[in-house]
Amino acid sequence: MRAAVYYGPKDIRIEERAIPEIGKGDILVRVKYCAICGTDVRIYNFGQANVTPPRITGHELTGVIEKMGDEVENYQIGDKICLVPIMPCGTCEYCLKGKSNLCDNIATFGYNLDGGFAEYIKIPERAVKSGNVIKLAEDADLLGTSITEPLSCVINGQEYLNIGLGDTVLVIGAGTIGAMHVSLARARGAAKVILADIGQARLELAGKCGADHLINSKECDLIEEVKKLTNGKGVDVAITACSVPVAQAQALQAVRKAGKVSFFAGLPKDAAINALDMNIIHYKEVSVFGAYGSSIAQNIKGYQLLANKIVDADKIITNVLPLEQLIDGFEMVKKGEGLKIAIKL
Repeated sequence: MRAAVYYGPKDIRIEERAIPEIGKGDILVRVKYCAICGTDVRIYNFGQANVTPPRITGHELTGVIEKMGDEVENYQIGDKICLVPIMPCGTCEYCLKGKSNLCDNIATFGYNLDGGFAEYIKIPERAVKSGNVIKLAEDADLLGTSITEPLSCVINGQEYLNIGLGDTVLVIGAGTIGAMHVSLARARGAAKVILADIGQARLELAGKCGADHLINSKECDLIEEVKKLTNGKGVDVAITACSVPVAQAQALQAVRKAGKVSFFAGLPKDAAINALDMNIIHYKEVSVFGAYGSSIAQNIKGYQLLANKIVDADKIITNVLPLEQLIDGFEMVKKGEGLKIAIKL
């Protein structure tokens, strides 16, 4: 099979590998699409502690079941599937509390298990039994469904925020994740969704997912513009969907009294210590939330939203490339070209 194998920073090679052998409880999937995540790009450029080369990366994938072990139940050869990349242990404190994304004994496809930038992927018995293999409808769009996992992460982040009917929401960052936050906030009943970014082209692309107002914060003062749009009160919810420290400060400044802020995007290690005005949180009674990964249940919700066009993948996936152009795709992501880029196997 063809596979893109990561050997270290700036070193991914397209090579021939043996199709994985499976055991009695395993599933072999023929990968159809694997979308590129920003983490994939970071691993390629800088490496990552939990990714030991040689490794096949990629974790946002869909495919078709090619082969199954004799003990596998509830699946059939030919089933369309998408994969939940985080494989929880199911027995630690966090798994038992329903927070499997924070599992103490986690294993993840594309990180410490081979992932989806290859023609085939082996799904081990533990993942099959945990429910990581989500069976799709016969007519499922495998390209559109490949973004189930990042959408599930957005669902995880917004479940803390309880966005409701009539709310005004600010999303800072007009990449794939920002576009998904816009779509989901609109689906939850937000009356007004404001999207901000410093790049006009991406702002206009992501804005098609349901934004009412676009703010190019390179050309104007973001906080002043938000005040104009909210009669000086600020937004009910502010979400940072970009890994920029100033965005966190802007989110706190933009939110109204008793508002909610999601620091959805993490920060680079060399900028992770961020000086913020804690008095805003104190005097305005602002609630601040983090978000990391997602559960299997949230992946199922993500698939349902995509299948029913509540979140429209056609507006989010802007480029499809062959495996041989994977590095080109990484460079496009790095440069902010398009929104979501998927690899077709």
